[in-house]
Formats: sequence, structure tokens, C-alpha cells
Amino acid sequence: MSNRRKDHLGASSSDPLPVVIIGNGPSGICLSYLLSGYTPYVRPDAVHPHPLLQRKLAEAPGVSIMDQDLDYLSEGLEGRCQSPVALLFDALLRPDTDFGGSVESVLTWRHQKERAIPHLVLGRNPPGGAWHSIEGSMVTLSQGEWMGLPDLQVKDWMCKKRRGLRNSRATAGDIAHYYKDYVVKKDLSHNFVSSAVVTAVEWGTPEPISPGARDPSPLFQVSGFVTAEDQSQQSFSLRARNVVLATGTSDSPARLGVPGEALPFVHHDLSALEAATRAGTVSPSSDPILIIGAGLSAADAVLYARHYNVPVIHAFRRPVDDPGLVFNQLPKMLYPEYHKVHQMMREQSILSPSPYEGYRSLPEHQLLLLKEDRQAVFRDPQGLQKVFGVALVLVLIGSHPDLSFLPGAGANLAVDPGQPLSAKRNPIEVDPFTYQSVHQEGLYAVGPLAGDNFVRFVQGGALAVASSLLRKEAKKPP
Repeated sequence: MSNRRKDHLGASSSDPLPVVIIGNGPSGICLSYLLSGYTPYVRPDAVHPHPLLQRKLAEAPGVSIMDQDLDYLSEGLEGRCQSPVALLFDALLRPDTDFGGSVESVLTWRHQKERAIPHLVLGRNPPGGAWHSIEGSMVTLSQGEWMGLPDLQVKDWMCKKRRGLRNSRATAGDIAHYYKDYVVKKDLSHNFVSSAVVTAVEWGTPEPISPGARDPSPLFQVSGFVTAEDQSQQSFSLRARNVVLATGTSDSPARLGVPGEALPFVHHDLSALEAATRAGTVSPSSDPILIIGAGLSAADAVLYARHYNVPVIHAFRRPVDDPGLVFNQLPKMLYPEYHKVHQMMREQSILSPSPYEGYRSLPEHQLLLLKEDRQAVFRDPQGLQKVFGVALVLVLIGSHPDLSFLPGAGANLAVDPGQPLSAKRNPIEVDPFTYQSVHQEGLYAVGPLAGDNFVRFVQGGALAVASSLLRKEAKKPP
């Protein structure tokens, strides 16, 4: 750990940090890049294919994007995201990608150290966050190029690593390596602390500024611990003027709430299947594994089990042709393996002849009970009960953000405080052009916590936060 990071994590550090970022996935990395003085400008020779945006960009030649009016620039843009700033930054980085074009980014990047804002990025994993917890051979849902961060294209990085994109997509292992490498190549490592767990974030009202004082007393207290290589733990308590929540939503797997879900053969993440396969506790000759869920995580588990010829029972509550299923929203040409799983779900019910050996689907089935002797009891669409013997159970029905370190677990920050926090249905309520919480000044949220669920679009949130923080720093008294 660098001396700078030791100083910041030491309990005796006197000056508050301008920014603490909690979470070191793509959102946190991109924000660290922007806060380190890397500044986007429009290339003088660039012409954006969107005529309205091009006209607006031409109105402020030589002015950094972060110093312009993001509301004005993003007005009129449309795309696959609800966030206007996310659409803007994506349009600048990938001008016509949705139309199959290959116009290069209209941005150029200048490293202006005088614009850097001191900050610290805290994460449980190495830089890349939850990407290091995903089985490495899994192929990303998004195209490989959409996984990239500013000023280092994935295809260029993979070319140097002598790797290639598969059907225009990358493996999760490659992307995790790319994010970790990005932090090194962009000289951001001194801002990152890995193996860091935040246990509490507290805030109050800053004291009035006394005559001649530079800042009010710190608004946020960030506490937690760092685990060293020898597994010893060092506690820390940081003071910060601004806190950015960038933790994603994969911390707390969703649960069914059925009897027996806590039994030792029941798991809620794909890594349990990987471990069981390596240990030989599931195999082509074992009882089938039970996979519950109809999303991409469940499909990944089916694909993994099929690769190792492990028999599968796949249960889900929705009808196969429910338009809400993610498979019905993915282009077949780009995602053939997921559409293969969807085809299996449709064609291979438990009662039909078996076109797919070792796979059975249970559409519109509800799990009622898991027994200690590894029996799974279901209710079928007709209300009848069915019982199956299983070797392992994977409940893969999504996940929730773990914001237990916030007062009230962050519930009062959501769009609807009366409902559980959810990336898709009830995210943290933020200003769309700064990503600052509308309920707490100085607290920001980016990525899935703010409703941006794809790497391609989380970078717009980082741009909005960086722009907001730069304006705050400019207003500070000398």
C-alpha cells in the first residue's frame, strides 16, 4: 500500500478528502480517471454524425466537455438508456455504434494535473469490482467494445494481449483483466485501496465557516477495514466532503424465502457450481442440479453445467414466451448461446420427449420446499405437487445492493422510500445532470445504484459527477 494511501487510511489524518468513492468497478474506475485530471475535449477536426449535437459542440470550441452545460448538450439525444448524460457521453465516445457504424470517438484526452481532485477509491475486490467474481470463461452480454473505458479501447488492449473478441464479445475474465490493467496503465493505482470493506458512512450538518477558514468541517465520516495479505485487518476512518456510491448491485443475492433455502446444498451464486464441479460432487453421473431463475445468470449456469455434461433441472415461474423474459429482448444473431437456452426452456418440459439429453425445464413451476434429503417440492401450473431428487440447488433470481453501511440502509434515498431499493425498479434518486442525491447534498450515486445497468452507460454518470465536483472545487474560497 502506498504511503499516500496509508496516510489517508490512518486514523490521525487531519484534512478531509474532497472525494471518497465506494466501489471500484467500471463506474469507480471511470470517475477516478476523470478526477485525476484527464479531461475530454472535442477534437478540432472531428465532425459528429448527429447534426444537432455537432452544432452544439461547435458553439464552444476548445472548451472541455466537463466545463460545458451537460443538460444543453444532451437535449434531443435518444438511445438505449434513460439517462441524458449517459447518452451524451456514449454518443461522444461511440458516435454511431447503434447504427452499425465505426466513426471513431470525437474526443481527445488531455492530462491536466491542475484539474485533478484528490480522491480515494475503496473496493472489496481488485480494480474491476464484481467482474473478478464472475466465472472467467463466461461471455459478456454486451459487445466487447461497449465494455471499454475512456481512451483505451478493448479491441486495442486485447490485440496487444494477443486475444480476440468472440462474436464481437469478450469473456468476463478478459474484461476483469482489462479493468485491472486500465488502472495501472492510466497511473491511477495510488488512488485505489483493494480488500477494503466500508462498514459505516455517517453525515451531519457542517459547522459554520469561521473567518479565514478554508472549509467547513467534514460532512461525511467513512469507516471500515482493510484486509492484508496475511489476513490481518486494519480499521480506518476517513473524513470526506463528498462520497460517491459506486457499489453496483451484486452484493446481496435475492432469495425465494422458502423452507430449506438455508440448507448447505443450496447456493445463490454460480461459483458454487464451479467449486462443486471441480470437487466432483456434481458430475454426469450425479443427480441433477436444480437451477431456479429465468435470467442471464440462470442461463449462464445452464451453459456451464451443459459444458461439463452435468444433468440439469431448470425451474422458473414465468411462461417461456413472457415478453418480460430477457431472452425475448436479445437479438438472436448476437446472443446465439442464450437463445439456445431459451429454445431448450421452450422445447424441453419435464413431460415431453427429450431432445436435449440431461436437461429438463419446469416452466411456471413454484418451489415450495427443500428437504434435508435433497428433495425439491414444486407446485406445477395445475396446482399439483412434484418432487425431484437433486445434488445441488442454485437460486439465481437476481440480487440487491447492500447499502447496510448507510443510515437506514439507504432506503430513504430511493425514488420510492417505501419500497426496497432496486437498480431496475427503485434506484437511488439523483439529479440527472450531476448524479448527486436529491435527499443528501455531497452524496452521489453512479452505475446500477442510479439506474444505469450497462457498462456502456455508467460512464455518463461518472462524467456528471466529475463535472459537478469540479464546479464545487472552483467555488471553494482560496
